[in-house]
Amino acid sequence: MARLRYVRTLEQVQKAQRENPEFMQSSMRQIRVEYETHPEIYRALVLKPFDPIDRPLVCVTFTDITIEISPENSMTIGAMVFGVQVTHEGVEGINLITMPMTTEQAVVPGRETYGEAKKIAQIDFTREGDHFSTSVSRMGFTYVTAEGTLGKELGPRKFTQHGYCLKMFPSCEAGKSFDNDPLLVRLDWHQDHSNSWELEGGGITLGESPLDPVADIEVVKLTRFEYEEGTTQSNGKVLGPVAPELVLPILHQRYDDPSGKGIEIAVA
Repeated sequence: MARLRYVRTLEQVQKAQRENPEFMQSSMRQIRVEYETHPEIYRALVLKPFDPIDRPLVCVTFTDITIEISPENSMTIGAMVFGVQVTHEGVEGINLITMPMTTEQAVVPGRETYGEAKKIAQIDFTREGDHFSTSVSRMGFTYVTAEGTLGKELGPRKFTQHGYCLKMFPSCEAGKSFDNDPLLVRLDWHQDHSNSWELEGGGITLGESPLDPVADIEVVKLTRFEYEEGTTQSNGKVLGPVAPELVLPILHQRYDDPSGKGIEIAVA
């Protein structure tokens, strides 16, 4: 009997949906960074449908995560989440600017299913004794690094953090921006940390990259620097459509844009 793996039965599709790695238990180790940037830069990043919070807060996490697909099979992924803290209809979360990942299996479903701003990158996450270091590189540029040493133990904690992203499909028709109105998606990251620590020394450094210009979002004051271990699970929900004109100013950065064009901001 011949087999055709490009087609599945409905029963096989339903089983695959239940076993989606996005919803499986995962173990992780993670460096969490929060810093304040210039208020002018922060306000320029917070476009509708989001509203700013009181502080110009940028949130960055570097994660080494192992997804347990089955008792015999697991997949390890390096990931970075980079965004600004915002609120939408009273719910705070991270407006996700860029989410580099180490594997295609993490990038493709994240972009297509949730609209996450994912790109393939090289992410190194190392530990030597109590010292941690991590770096993110793409297309020959190392553009985010962080390092620190274990300090005060903070203990276990359990919480849900939210992320916001835009699910959008640019149109193939000339003169038309999108096939359909973009959708606002809220991600729910359920974190269960077996332990966490403050990190001392070092900090985060933003390097120049023409394709991933996070260096424009300058570090003014480091407000949180921690190391975490535990498990994580995630899911998402569509909140509703977003007017295309609100999304167009940031659409280009979903892809690699070497033009170097952008807005000018007067920073006090």
